[in-house]
Amino acid sequence: MSEQKHIVIDARELRTSTGRYIERLIHYLQQIDTEHRYTILLYPKDMDGWQPTNPNFHALACPHKEFSFDEQIGYLKQLNTLGADLVHFGMVQQPVRYRGKTVTTMHDLTTIRFRNPSKNAVVFTIKQQVYKWVNRSVAHKSDVIITPTQFVKNDVQAYTGVSADKITVTYESADVITDTPQVLPDLEGQPFIMYIGRPTPHKNLSRLIEAFQTLQTTHRNLKLVLAGKKDALYQAHEQSVQQKGIDGVVFTGFISDGQLRWLYENCQAYVFPSLSEGFGLPGLEAMRHGAPVVSSNATCLPEVYGEAARYFDPLSAADMAGTVSDVLDSPQLRQALVEKGRARVATYSWQRMAEQTVSVYKQVLNES
Repeated sequence: MSEQKHIVIDARELRTSTGRYIERLIHYLQQIDTEHRYTILLYPKDMDGWQPTNPNFHALACPHKEFSFDEQIGYLKQLNTLGADLVHFGMVQQPVRYRGKTVTTMHDLTTIRFRNPSKNAVVFTIKQQVYKWVNRSVAHKSDVIITPTQFVKNDVQAYTGVSADKITVTYESADVITDTPQVLPDLEGQPFIMYIGRPTPHKNLSRLIEAFQTLQTTHRNLKLVLAGKKDALYQAHEQSVQQKGIDGVVFTGFISDGQLRWLYENCQAYVFPSLSEGFGLPGLEAMRHGAPVVSSNATCLPEVYGEAARYFDPLSAADMAGTVSDVLDSPQLRQALVEKGRARVATYSWQRMAEQTVSVYKQVLNES
């Protein structure tokens, strides 16, 4: 019997807002892959929070922070000592001088195209230029690139110039929230539409708030729930709403999974106004819990949601308001979206994504 090949997975983003992908990947890899030996690299603070369930998997502390000089020097040294047959980077941030076999997941190119006003403008501009170079460099040196949608595959190919044959699409999925629903008392019995996620500029919340103002002229009791940890950008939106005297916008701050489940199950619609996504997981999660989804028609979203959502032009607050109003005013349309949403989300599978990823590993390791 040949010796097990050693695969290292960079899971430093495990506990971040974008860590669901890597968390689900290693969860299902432990269930389906008995052929390879895995080392899972985690930030030291996350070492106690993730325990392997498969004896072929073990965790190793990786103290090298992403977007740092130490990532290019210290992390490179660590990788060179591990004797990996393959390294899977779950994000673009990685030592660009690592020369072993690599698979890189490129989630989207949003950071290349949008600024973050909460960051120092000069520092962010410099980092953004470096990030553009890293994306191109990583795309060319990786043996295989994984993207979550065909849209991102096409985008990466056009931006970096790599061959389409080098890029594999592995669709993600959405889990059922198993926590018991927790009521948000101020919203009980109230009609509301909702959004959950970060408030960065590409999420387009300013136009969503503008559209909500229009909706209030015909739906006087409607509330807009914006759920997510209150950072500087959310606080800026909240101040703007107060200054403009807009009633009915609820900023929840951080919410538990049980509260999120209750919001999904009780909203009149989940509204996703984003200008740029790599997959659009929140909309699928909303569908999983029976919320009708009204979405931007930008980037990958029509590819992921198909006929299970109603779409609007995210650059037009009027179109956004009109499309949401259509859904609010038609119980038949809402019910049709709920049914189509449940069917749509059932076509996605985290386990299938993990199986496809193992196939990529075998391809790179010349095992298939």
